[in-house]
Amino acid sequence: MIRINLLAVDRERTKRSGALIPAGHRLTIAASLIVLATFLGVGWWFWSLRQTSARLDADIAKGEIETQQLRSVLAQVQKFEARKAQLQQRVSLIEQLRRGQNGPVHLLDELSKAIPDRLWLTEMAQKGDDFVISGMTTSLTGLSDFVGNLENSSWFKKPIDIVDSQVSTDAKAGDIYKFSIKATFNNPEAPPPPPAPAAGARGRGAPPAKK
Repeated sequence: MIRINLLAVDRERTKRSGALIPAGHRLTIAASLIVLATFLGVGWWFWSLRQTSARLDADIAKGEIETQQLRSVLAQVQKFEARKAQLQQRVSLIEQLRRGQNGPVHLLDELSKAIPDRLWLTEMAQKGDDFVISGMTTSLTGLSDFVGNLENSSWFKKPIDIVDSQVSTDAKAGDIYKFSIKATFNNPEAPPPPPAPAAGARGRGAPPAKK
């Protein structure tokens, strides 16, 4: 009987197939696969970064557009507020002029009537109802007459105070007196204040008349 050793044949085939891919080539193939996998990983990571960067750029562009729109709205609001403030100022000024429209007219009229000869006014400043009037005259008599005329007017309260008086000499005009006076405006046409209640009439009626 003839016996065939199959195990020996299989071992011989395995040795032949292993000899087809040398060990150095197997190492190169493994290294190539590692490099390819690394390249694919880096490529995917780079693509992911590009996508994230594009999304962020789009968000930034959208935010800039919204910021421009908000700035435009804010500018319009500021213009509206400025316009509103101007209108309120104008309304307040109109109301002030309406309340005191008779006062300045009478003030200028009384001043023009009170100015004597050889006296002229140079400046007038107002603080409330008080006026500081500056001017020049060629004599102290003219200043005295001007103050007296203002005190005789019902549109100024007494007394009229002389704040300052200085004299200077001019070669042609002679002595020139510079003066400043303080006058308080009084409106005789204003309604009188309500009368104060009597001291002994607090919530009680008047005492009966004696028979």
